[in-house]
Amino acid sequence: MPRSQQPIADSRAHAIRAIAENSTPSAAASGADHVGLGAAGLGTAGLGVTGARSAGTRSAGTSGLGTAVRDDVPALSDQSPVLGLVDLDAVDAAFEHLTSAFASDREVLHAVACKAAPLPSLLRRYAQAGAGCEVASPGELELALAAGFAPDRIVFDSPAKTWMELRRAVELGVSINVDNFDELARLDTLLGEHGRGSASARIGFRINPQSGTGAIGALSTATETSKFGVGLADPGIREALIAAHLGRPWLNQIHVHSGSQGISLDKAAAGIRAAVDLALEINARAATRQITRIDIGGGLSVNFDSEDVTPTFADYRSVLDEEVPELFDFDVVTEFGRALLAKAGTILTRVEYAKTTGGRHIAMTHAGVQVATRTAYAPADWPLRVLPFTAAGEPKIAEAVPTDVAGPACFSGDLLVRDRLLPRLDVGDLVAVPETGAYYFSNPFSYNLLPRVPVYGYRAVVGIEAEGEGTLQFFLIRQGQTIDDVLAEAGEAELRNLGRKVEGSGV
Repeated sequence: MPRSQQPIADSRAHAIRAIAENSTPSAAASGADHVGLGAAGLGTAGLGVTGARSAGTRSAGTSGLGTAVRDDVPALSDQSPVLGLVDLDAVDAAFEHLTSAFASDREVLHAVACKAAPLPSLLRRYAQAGAGCEVASPGELELALAAGFAPDRIVFDSPAKTWMELRRAVELGVSINVDNFDELARLDTLLGEHGRGSASARIGFRINPQSGTGAIGALSTATETSKFGVGLADPGIREALIAAHLGRPWLNQIHVHSGSQGISLDKAAAGIRAAVDLALEINARAATRQITRIDIGGGLSVNFDSEDVTPTFADYRSVLDEEVPELFDFDVVTEFGRALLAKAGTILTRVEYAKTTGGRHIAMTHAGVQVATRTAYAPADWPLRVLPFTAAGEPKIAEAVPTDVAGPACFSGDLLVRDRLLPRLDVGDLVAVPETGAYYFSNPFSYNLLPRVPVYGYRAVVGIEAEGEGTLQFFLIRQGQTIDDVLAEAGEAELRNLGRKVEGSGV
């Protein structure tokens, strides 16, 4: 994994400038057929090295604007008016910071949360770096396998696993976190079917430490009535859990996920403290080291207000060492997603129209609820920064005015920001939305049949390969959906009779 030599903000600015230089100006709505790498349907697997303006260009067709179109750089166009960007150097650096902060004499498995960014090539990058993968559905499980994660480095979490899903997990030998006692009974049956009274994989039980609610209630996983795991403080549950473990020596892991966006480090540590105390009690009652591993989940909060990375993984480790020093006497699993990826991601779009209504400046863009679903529906919980750029890719400097940055969907709440003081945005300006590397590319919302956006990675090129300061190399991570893709996903073209045709029914 290469390391970045530039701050995230600098690399992002270089990427935006390169894309701006390669994109059709919005004013070119003259029927020009300008299609860059951002266009849906292009089958290129990777992009090359960018300098300022170098070889590898082709004509901009009939636009007459003299704009060079390069095959090795993404472009904003009518076909692709919004795209996602991932700073691959920042991805690598964040994972290195995590592994360094959580160094231990015991085994530590960092299982990256697939749901944060279910992008095959990005997951493969983690697998090659030695990470594991946390999955929560059959699709995520198969994606993790396809991305190159060995079964014993996959952790399967879900509160509603079916018989089929459990059987597949047992056959593969992936680590399983059991959500409830009924699921445990299913595992008893499945392990018996396979002719063994113990499992080859690590199997744990998820507890809910009921340690409290954070700033975002919908994301808090350790509330008194959370749907995840079993409530450790509920009457009779602690003894039932201990009895379940003592009767099943193959239950060798405790799972807790007390962190989430908006949870303090101390509150997250309190939940982990409860899991460690339970593990120590089980081991004491079993008179052996039955519980050997603690899965602490993820949920380290991310700062969405500035470029600063705070809290850091090192901050979290420091609190854990203070509050739960016994944790690192066990093997440890982490399941971070947002903290690894959010800062690395940016959504980039252009201002299609600008207008003023009721004294409010409104910039109409192509980035809205289809990429920022949580922000559109819960703006107070998920505020985002907006970075304005000119059409040439330079930071926009203009009089600040109260602004709504709106998306393309047909409902009033489709806004990235509301009534925020921003430099006046005009037609053709660019809008960058940082801190969107986690979940914003994995929560497609197809209202109005808006397509999934293309996603590109980029990294700094250093040494003799570099053509100058800010030289970047771009890579295709996910191709954008075409209209044909969208229509195929919409459903069957005609009604299909699922039963036998009834004579004379006309159906």
